[in-house]
Amino acid sequence: MLRDKRILLIIGGGIAAYKSLDLIRRFRDQGAEVVPVLTRAAEEFVTPLSASALAAQKVYRDLFDLTDEAEMGHIELSRSADLVLVAPATADLMAKMANGQANDLASTVLIATDKRVLIAPAMNVRMWEHPATQRNLATLRGDGVLVVGPDEGAMACGEFGPGRMAEVPAIVAAAWAALGDGPLKGRHVIVTSGPTHEPIDPVRYIANRSSGAQGTALAAALRDLGARVTFVTGPASVPFPGGVNVIAVETAQQMSEAVAAALPADVAVFAAAVADWRVENARGSKMKKDGTGRAPVLDFAENPDILATVAQMGEGRPALVVGFAAETDDVVAHATAKRARKGCDWIVANDVSPATGIMGGTANRITLISEDRAEEWPLLPKAEVAARLAGRIAAALSAG
Repeated sequence: MLRDKRILLIIGGGIAAYKSLDLIRRFRDQGAEVVPVLTRAAEEFVTPLSASALAAQKVYRDLFDLTDEAEMGHIELSRSADLVLVAPATADLMAKMANGQANDLASTVLIATDKRVLIAPAMNVRMWEHPATQRNLATLRGDGVLVVGPDEGAMACGEFGPGRMAEVPAIVAAAWAALGDGPLKGRHVIVTSGPTHEPIDPVRYIANRSSGAQGTALAAALRDLGARVTFVTGPASVPFPGGVNVIAVETAQQMSEAVAAALPADVAVFAAAVADWRVENARGSKMKKDGTGRAPVLDFAENPDILATVAQMGEGRPALVVGFAAETDDVVAHATAKRARKGCDWIVANDVSPATGIMGGTANRITLISEDRAEEWPLLPKAEVAARLAGRIAAALSAG
């Protein structure tokens, strides 16, 4: 919980500012005090009245307001909070922060604070990908600023890509972690992610369409709840999450060895799409056509079953073992049988038929299967799925 924590919320001028109103409500529901600071641009999207009503606090807007300076002052405002949160953090605000500008109340507070700063970037995809923004982001990270998001998806401008502000639960979880009060503080969690590549020869390999996006989002969500995360990932197409111990592997055998080396753990989450088989007679040099028209014969062997090995290990078994089941038909039936066969506590099942767009996409629709129930979740951004699942994991450990 965030009870008795004071959060200074700086709201930047972008369409995502509407989410900040929900953010105020979520923080207050958890017992936090929220003091809003609105930029002039933010007032084009949300009103000071709405922010003040939800926060039950005065809204601060103007650096040169004599009343505000007399009552508190921007220096005191910047240091009276436990956390300074910028959501949305626009490209303009990030540029001001990275370059030490202080020409309005928000930027002056940010340069005057001695507290932890967390930003939730939100902007058009081209603005996010611009070299200047990426340079500013690297500078801010180097200065110790914490970052949550952005997510990838459709934007109000009609474009698609990274730049959407992280969903509210993910921002709350990141604030929790930044304050050092996450429910998974002191816990070790292993997360596997991405596909594996099983070589045929030095050029070719067997793989699958997993992007690693869901496992990556889950590792970040668990990190944001305070966990120490060991992230064992195959060759994913998404960037690694920050703030976790990354172990990059190629094959299922390498992933199995990395997981074994990372134990013991309180929780193990196996989100990776591990190849069931490897090529036993993989060639040491590139195979060539021989002119006969015959394809080479590949001999397959089963890969190690990482999920079953950990779920059934007995002494030293993690308190909670979670598997994933990517199915194309009879999803719940197959996943329920898999949970019983592997011996894990939960299975996260989803339909990865090509028509769903889930494998490699930005959203997911899961069914969370435990010993006594199968709970269907709606279609959600993968970051939201991760935040909810991380919350369930934290709750299960606390109850156990």
